[in-house]
Amino acid sequence: MPRDIPRLTRPARRLLIVVRADPVICGHAGEARNLAEVALSRGFDDVRLITWPLDVLAGAGLPMKPLESVLPYSPGITVERPQPVGDYRVPDGRYTTGLTGRLVELFADGVPTICMSMYLTPHTTIVMDALNIARSAGFGFHVQTIAEAVGSDVTNVVRSCLRTGQLGAAVALFSTYLANDKCVAVSAYTRELIVASAREVDLRCGTRLAGECERRISVSYPAVDASAFRNLDPSWVDDVLGRRGLVRDGYVLFLSRVTRAKGVDDLVAAFRASASGRSHRLVIAGRGPALEDIQEMTKGDRRVLLLADVTDEEKPALMAGCAAFALPSKPAPDFIETFGIALVEKMLAGGGPVITTDTGGIPEAVGDTALQVPVGDIPALAATIDHAVLDMSADDRSALAERALQHALQFDRTRVFDRLFADVTLAAAG
Repeated sequence: MPRDIPRLTRPARRLLIVVRADPVICGHAGEARNLAEVALSRGFDDVRLITWPLDVLAGAGLPMKPLESVLPYSPGITVERPQPVGDYRVPDGRYTTGLTGRLVELFADGVPTICMSMYLTPHTTIVMDALNIARSAGFGFHVQTIAEAVGSDVTNVVRSCLRTGQLGAAVALFSTYLANDKCVAVSAYTRELIVASAREVDLRCGTRLAGECERRISVSYPAVDASAFRNLDPSWVDDVLGRRGLVRDGYVLFLSRVTRAKGVDDLVAAFRASASGRSHRLVIAGRGPALEDIQEMTKGDRRVLLLADVTDEEKPALMAGCAAFALPSKPAPDFIETFGIALVEKMLAGGGPVITTDTGGIPEAVGDTALQVPVGDIPALAATIDHAVLDMSADDRSALAERALQHALQFDRTRVFDRLFADVTLAAAG
C-alpha cells in the first residue's frame, strides 16, 4: 500500500514530525527542523516532516518567510505535503484526510517509527486517527507517539471552548492528547496552564482529566540550533549589517512575529520616548498580522527600519550586532508567550542585552539574564532601553551576555533531543 520514495534499503528507524513547517514564521517550525537534524545523528535513517501544502498555509493567513530564504534540510530529511482528498463538498476535511491517509501508509510498512506531533489541534488528532485506523487494519503496532502541547493549544482552543460552552471539543482535545505514549509541554508554565484548564473542564463536565495531565505531562523545552548562533565571524556580521544599512551596536532589534501580543506597538512608543532614539535606530524584523498597523504607525520615521524579508541566514547576524534586543510580550486573550524561542536564539548569538517581560514562560527562557520590565509599561520600557544602550559599561554588557549564553545552552537541540527521546523505545517490526 505505501507509495514511499524508492530506497535501496529498507529504513531501520523512522521519525515523523507532524507540524506547521517552514516557511511558516513560527518557533516550532524551527524546532521541528532542529529535532529532525539531530535525529539523523541518532540512528534514524528515515526522517520526515509531514505538513500542509504551501497554498493552504498561506491561505490561512499565517506569516510566511519568503520561500527562497528558507535554508535547505540535510539529506535524509524529507518534507511531505500531502494533497487534499475529495472535492468542494468536503470543505476543510480534505486536507486532514490527506494527512491522515499518508500517515496510515507510513504506519503500514512495518518500519519501527516514532511519530511526534506539535500542536494538538489538529496535528495530534490527525496522528491518533491515523494510528487507530492502522491498528484496526492489523498494522501500526511498531509506532510510538509523542504529543507536544504549545501555548496556543490552550489559549486559542481550550479557553475558546470554555468561553463558548463547546465542552465536548475540550474533552476531545485532552483525551486525544493523553492517548499518546508520551505527552510533553514546551515549558513548565504551559504545563501548569494545561492542568488548570483541565481542572476547569473537570468541574464543568465531571471528567478526571486534570489528574491524568499532572501525572503524564512532562516538560520538553523547544530545541534550538546553538551552532547557528555561536562563534559568528565578526567580519561576516558587519557585512550582513552593512547590506541592511546598519552598524554594530547602532540599533535596537525586535525580531519575531509582528503581533500586538509581542508588544511591538509598545516598543515603538517606548523607543520614540527614549533618549536612545536620538542616536540609534529601531529595527523591526518579521511578518505578522500587526505589520500593516506598525507600518502606518512608523510611516515617515527614518529612525525605524521595517524588515519583512529577513532570511534564516541573516537572523544570527542581526541579533549579534544589536545594541539591545527587545521583546516586550504581553498577554492577550488568544496568545501568551509560553516560552520565547527568539529570546534564546538571541542569547546564543551575543550582542546587547535582552529586554523583555515576565509574561508566561519567558522567565524559563531567560532565567535571570535579561532586563525585565512590567507588562505594558511604556515609560519603564523606554528607561530600560536607555539603560541597556547608553548606561551599561562594556564589562557589564559582556558579563551579562556570558551568563545569558550559559543559560541558553541548555536548550541546544542535541541536549533537548536526547532528553526528549531518552525513555521512548521503538517496538521491533513483526
